[in-house]
Amino acid sequence: MNVNRSIEPLVLALALSLGAIGCKTNPYGVTKLPDNGGGKTHGTTDLGPGSGTTGDNAAGSNPSSTDAIPASTTSHSGWPEDREALSADTVHFEYDSTVIKSNDKAKVAAVGDYLKSNAANAVRIEGHCDERGTDEYNRALGERRAGAIREQLVHMGVDANRVDTISFGRDKPVDTGHSDAAHAKNRRGEFVVLTPPK
Repeated sequence: MNVNRSIEPLVLALALSLGAIGCKTNPYGVTKLPDNGGGKTHGTTDLGPGSGTTGDNAAGSNPSSTDAIPASTTSHSGWPEDREALSADTVHFEYDSTVIKSNDKAKVAAVGDYLKSNAANAVRIEGHCDERGTDEYNRALGERRAGAIREQLVHMGVDANRVDTISFGRDKPVDTGHSDAAHAKNRRGEFVVLTPPK
């Protein structure tokens, strides 16, 4: 009986140790969010179909390979913004996709041409999603969308340090409706021209 009493604390300590070790593994179905370090582009998340989310994130994501493009080391925070200059070049995405549609590639090319012609300016790409799905996943998806556009601009010859990205997820809809048409308008990447302070 006395032996059993002296073993109980050891068993309890062993159980707590194993529990602590088990907590250090990555839990299933938890979204790893991108580091929002000053609007820099980061890699994709691991969350995908069957992870318990719905909306603009439930089926077949097409993540871009933004890891090949270095993150911007230049911060353009505080630079004057022009939201109108490239507003006609807003890129729209399909449901749960980061693929730039063929009819929107000309818009990205126009932004690239603008940046090549205005060497002092930079651009911020703002990624957006529709209202469906979790906040966490939509922020990650918005970042991947902005990153896909940034990658395309860099492949066109635009210096990566002149292109910042940020994700607003579903927080800034252009259409507050709940229809498919409203959702399509909200799945977008917008361009904001940044000019050097004088």
